Amino acid sequence: MRRLAVRGAAGDAGEVAAPAADSTDCARGRHPSPRRLIDLCAIWDPGVFLPAVGWKRASGFARRRLNEAETLNSVREAQLELLEAARPRGPGSRERGPVLRMARQQQPPPWVHAAFLLCLLSLSGAIEIPMDLSQPPTITKQSVKDHIVDPRDNILIECEAKGNPAPSFHWTRNSRFFNIAKDPRVSMRRRSGTLVIDFRSGGRPEEYEGEYQCFARNKFGTALSNRIRLQVSKSPLWPKENLDPVVVQEGAPLTLQCNPPPGLPSPVIFWMSSSMEPITQDKRVSQGHNGDLYFSNVMLQDMQTDYSCNARFHFTHTIQQKNAFTLKVLTNNPYNDSSLRNHPDIYSARGVAERTPSFMYPQGTASSQMVLRGMDLVLECIASGVPTPDIAWYKKGGDLPSDKAKFENFNKALRITNVSEEDSGEYFCLASNKMGSIRHTISVRVKAAPYWLDEPKNLILAPGEDGRLVCRANGNPKPTVQWMVNGEPLQSAPPNPNREVAGDTIIFRDTQISSRAVYQCNTSNEHGYLLANAFVSVLDVPPRMLSPRNQLIRVILYNRTRLDCPFFGSPIPTLRWFKNGQGSNLDGGNYHVYENGSLEIKMIRKEDQGIYTCVATNILGKAENQVRLEVKDPTRIYRMPEDQVAKRGTTVQLECRVKHDPSLKLTVSWLKDDEPLYIGNRMKKEDDSLTIFGVAERDQGSYTCVASTELDQDLAKAYLTVLGRPDRPRDLELTDLAERSVRLTWIPGDDNNSPITDYVVQFEEDQFQPGVWHDHSKFPGSVNSAVLQLSPYVNYQFRVIAINEVGSSHPSLPSERYRTSGAPPESNPADVKGEGTRKNNMEITWTPMNATSAFGPNLRYIVKWRRRETRETWNNVTVWGSRYVVGQTPVYVPYEIRVQAENDFGKGPEPDTVIGYSGEDLPSAPRRFRVRQPNLETINLEWDHPEHPNGILIGYTLKYVAFNGTKLGKQIVENFSPNQTKFTMQRADPVSRYRFTLSARTQVGSGEAATEESPAPPNEAYTNNQADIATQGWFIGLMCAIALLVLILLIVCFIKRSRGGKYPVREKKDVPLGPEDPKEEDGSFDYSDEDNKPLQGSQTSLDGTIKQQESDDSLVDYGEGGEGQFNEDGSFIGQYTVKKDKEETEGNESSEATSPVNAIYSLA
Repeated sequence: MRRLAVRGAAGDAGEVAAPAADSTDCARGRHPSPRRLIDLCAIWDPGVFLPAVGWKRASGFARRRLNEAETLNSVREAQLELLEAARPRGPGSRERGPVLRMARQQQPPPWVHAAFLLCLLSLSGAIEIPMDLSQPPTITKQSVKDHIVDPRDNILIECEAKGNPAPSFHWTRNSRFFNIAKDPRVSMRRRSGTLVIDFRSGGRPEEYEGEYQCFARNKFGTALSNRIRLQVSKSPLWPKENLDPVVVQEGAPLTLQCNPPPGLPSPVIFWMSSSMEPITQDKRVSQGHNGDLYFSNVMLQDMQTDYSCNARFHFTHTIQQKNAFTLKVLTNNPYNDSSLRNHPDIYSARGVAERTPSFMYPQGTASSQMVLRGMDLVLECIASGVPTPDIAWYKKGGDLPSDKAKFENFNKALRITNVSEEDSGEYFCLASNKMGSIRHTISVRVKAAPYWLDEPKNLILAPGEDGRLVCRANGNPKPTVQWMVNGEPLQSAPPNPNREVAGDTIIFRDTQISSRAVYQCNTSNEHGYLLANAFVSVLDVPPRMLSPRNQLIRVILYNRTRLDCPFFGSPIPTLRWFKNGQGSNLDGGNYHVYENGSLEIKMIRKEDQGIYTCVATNILGKAENQVRLEVKDPTRIYRMPEDQVAKRGTTVQLECRVKHDPSLKLTVSWLKDDEPLYIGNRMKKEDDSLTIFGVAERDQGSYTCVASTELDQDLAKAYLTVLGRPDRPRDLELTDLAERSVRLTWIPGDDNNSPITDYVVQFEEDQFQPGVWHDHSKFPGSVNSAVLQLSPYVNYQFRVIAINEVGSSHPSLPSERYRTSGAPPESNPADVKGEGTRKNNMEITWTPMNATSAFGPNLRYIVKWRRRETRETWNNVTVWGSRYVVGQTPVYVPYEIRVQAENDFGKGPEPDTVIGYSGEDLPSAPRRFRVRQPNLETINLEWDHPEHPNGILIGYTLKYVAFNGTKLGKQIVENFSPNQTKFTMQRADPVSRYRFTLSARTQVGSGEAATEESPAPPNEAYTNNQADIATQGWFIGLMCAIALLVLILLIVCFIKRSRGGKYPVREKKDVPLGPEDPKEEDGSFDYSDEDNKPLQGSQTSLDGTIKQQESDDSLVDYGEGGEGQFNEDGSFIGQYTVKKDKEETEGNESSEATSPVNAIYSLA
């Protein structure tokens, strides 16, 4: 019996979303269309069930990807059929056909990958504007960049777009306006920009070749399609030519050139005789990648046929044949004796001189090749020589990429798929025979057409919001980036004071309704280009729900599921989930909320059943929707079919008993060898079994029971072998009786035509587990006697089972019993543990010893314990079970534990001491939670471990929220490892403050929290405005006035000093800065009153946040005496001051003058 590792929705590692009530039966072997399956079924990708995604709610981009995948599948099938029909035949190439077919069978259907992409897109957080709202155009469908059409058909150039109002379309051809109205053959589809060029009334398709581009426009902007290069497929005729016979000496190399006419796309080349017989190819005679036919050495037998190059053109499905070559082979041995073909040295037998290898293609000893990233690299080396050389491939300085490198054409070609930059370098092929070897070096350079690093995405903003469009691409050479707006270069567009272009980024500040437009990013290099549209839409829309209301979702217990709540609003609403209309926001723990509003429940429990409400809120209002979740019991096969070995003509019954949720309809079906089973006259299918009468050889195979409901399924598989298992061994005999050993001898039974591979000896004892048989030892099938090692005080009885490839025999009849003498235990129980089940106890457990380790009667256990690192006496108790609970223990205290075995013959060896712990409790708050703000961009947090951890700390939870006066931002939750005591965060803006709450966690839960707030940023107005006012005339005048005032103050100070005045002016060169001076050399501020050390290096976490290693500070330290004042938005009024030592302050109270620096800061 074998239970499949793969389950349905109730699988061990599966995760699946519940389909709607009208779900299809994916698990019943039915294969609906990709769209139907994506809408209602779980998508299987190796090892994981992915949530289903509604097709109607899928984005147009994802639907387009699915359509492309379906088209790609058709193209691949056609290409495989084409290659299969054209592939060379013969001994050397027979392997290629099955390889192609196998690749086609093993490749998963493209809709699986498309569905996987669709699911990921649904969780990516992209928000689309509902179509009833005003929005700029978006291109939804377009033809490929290189559009090759069949000259026999009408030309179709696709361009579709959406928008509100519906966009209008126009085209350019070769960068000039294409006036469709002037050409009667050209029309545009209704409500679409797709061009149709009709040739039913005449005309030449070649006249319409060129570069086309579609423009979709409404009053909010213009979107552009790619530049579509239209080409008409060409299949020119082969030029007529008269070919003279090719005269060649036997053993000499020969190349028959094909030179097919240039077609579009390039034709498929293959060689045949004029009678349409395929040319036999091997490592001596083979076709090169360029279509030529290469003979490493010519043999007399090559004259027996002629050679014709054939070209198959894709669109016309025609094959054109070149005039055939005929060979005339000159030889020293004119007799073509067929018996010599299998001669071990046919060349010497025919008098052909042996030659060292030389390269026919490529020429010389070195060459270079350029390939684009993502394409296939094909390197080829074809060599001549006698005997025929062998080809081997190597890469200089490294190994060939085994995961994507394969050899073709009898090792003459090396193909590396999906080339990347690391595949560049020097490759060399080595051609060798017994006369010598040569090598050719190929230098490979990998270039790259532009590929996206960060493709610009639509930007939806509320009036007054900021945003940015980012367009980053890479390539080789480095691509250039050009921005356009509504199809026009950005430089020629009307100026927009709210827009700033910074290379590959456009920054929008304080956007208004007039800022709506469609931006195009064009990134290009010499190998290609990428064009992306991204619109900026400025909307003021209250939240709205986009899905049907009050949906019913049914899910399977213990599965992972996702509740969707698509919404829209501008500003982008915040979304919260509630259960049963009460409680706090559902996020964290067993719940996870995605950016698009979907709520994921990681493991469904019975208590998760109920009504879930999602609430979307922005400044304009709120909207809500409800989803009712029903939890169903999983479908389980609790009695599975077992593997059976049946003799021919007997009856076999395969059981399959199922437990399922009674509210779901159960269907039980059977598969044979993973195909639906046909129930014939000899089979009877019942609800819980399958019976096969008169078993025949054709019944052998695997039988799978499939129990399925509309939500899940369970599978169990058994294998039926129509052969004979071995007969049971017989005549068991015990000899050589000793205190701790005995010899067992048996007579083998009939092996029933399947050799016995193993014998399993089992024993049964009548004290601990009477009637239960245990494996003792295993021996090869070639023996029938063995010495068995025995344990003390066991009343043994033995039996033997024979095993062959079919299965196991019935056990032999038991032997006579043999009792060994007793002894004290030689070991103690294993897996001794001490763990608290409550905060005031400790449960001591262990694995009980079995009959072969008891060694005597009345096995019992002496349990001892005491608190660790104390001089307490040992507590002890004698236990006959396998657990003992110590009560009234302190919270999470270590204990020393010992468990010793004892029987009536004595005690076991001195046991090892194991450390256990009493129960855990919630930890206390982290100590010394400190907040520092070293600059305007970062905030450093630092804390110490809790004074009372009350258990093993498993981590820390930090919750923080930005606030600006009465406005609160979205709460962010960070989880840290238990050994982390520092964190650095980047401020979202220089104005807001932050409130932090930190708590430690044990297995019991989160403990008491510590709360701190960040200080207000210094000189807020000055910092924000200094870049803007630096060029203002009044600011320049003010700075001049300040400079004059400083000069006057310096003169006054100089005069007073000349008169003997005392000033606490400390020259930096005379008096070194004390440790209390907070001013850093780089001009930054540190608001801590402790050691003014430079900040340690920060570390970047995997999620992108900056985590600082050390910081402590508090709000009190930001001013002298805590007299700092705050504005309503939480910022400081007045200048920042630093603390001084008490002695310095008292000593200089009356004599310190205002410094020029302080005067400048006062004026500022």
